[in-house]
Amino acid sequence: MKKLMLLYTFLCISFLSAQTGTIKGLVVDKQSETPLIGATVELLNTSETKGVITDLDGYFTLENVPLGRQIIRVSYIGFESITLPNIVVTSGKDAVVNVSLTEAFDSLDEVIITSDTNKSRAINKLTSVSARQFSLEEVTRFSGGRSDVGRLAANFAGVSAPDDSRNDVVIRGNSPTGLLWRLEGVPIPSPNHYSTLGTTGGPVSALNPNLLKNSDFITSAFPSEYGNAIGGVFDLGFRKGNKDDYEYTGQVGIFTGIEAMAEGPLGKNNGSFLVAGRYSLV
Repeated sequence: MKKLMLLYTFLCISFLSAQTGTIKGLVVDKQSETPLIGATVELLNTSETKGVITDLDGYFTLENVPLGRQIIRVSYIGFESITLPNIVVTSGKDAVVNVSLTEAFDSLDEVIITSDTNKSRAINKLTSVSARQFSLEEVTRFSGGRSDVGRLAANFAGVSAPDDSRNDVVIRGNSPTGLLWRLEGVPIPSPNHYSTLGTTGGPVSALNPNLLKNSDFITSAFPSEYGNAIGGVFDLGFRKGNKDDYEYTGQVGIFTGIEAMAEGPLGKNNGSFLVAGRYSLV
């Protein structure tokens, strides 16, 4: 009887512990990309106030988070606070969120001056327009996207696709060849299988979205670092593996095929590894 009671207690504890998940990530300065030490990360829309601060490397771990879509707010002295909604928390995999904060500027007393400056232009010359940041969760949630970043972009404003059989990206009527693809800063001609000569699209994407971090899609006013681009820019990057726990992922899809992925800590200096393999069925 005592053994049965111990087994029952263990199962109850395991069941209750499976009802929560973990949100972790990195908080950096958007301009310098240096980690922000002591930034506050708060979990919103919960009955109990829950929050943590970032460590010396800018990392944070928010544990015992209820399952489902959650909202967090990240704040730091001297920087503008940011609220991130629709973070999917599951019990089987940690939710990884990377946050970039922008430095805040205090309002000064009013000063009246006379100038011939063109007031139709912003004072901040680094202001960007027609730029869109997308995450892995958006790519996988998009209906009919086939886990393809190109098909996801076809639903943005000013963007269209010729048909559903290919993922060519047409931005404001420009040719698909005017789209620049970059992966970790390296230009690539076409990130697709069975691509046609003279285009950058194809029927099946060679990019695995599970390996990508938050990336940028720019449709105009490109910064000077992007050359040889007319229509738009897809600036992609690989994410880092989980530096705290070992995680394994298996996935099967009609178009993406069979996929396996493993990630976890590596070494003693906060290193990590991330490996994946995919075999397409198309």
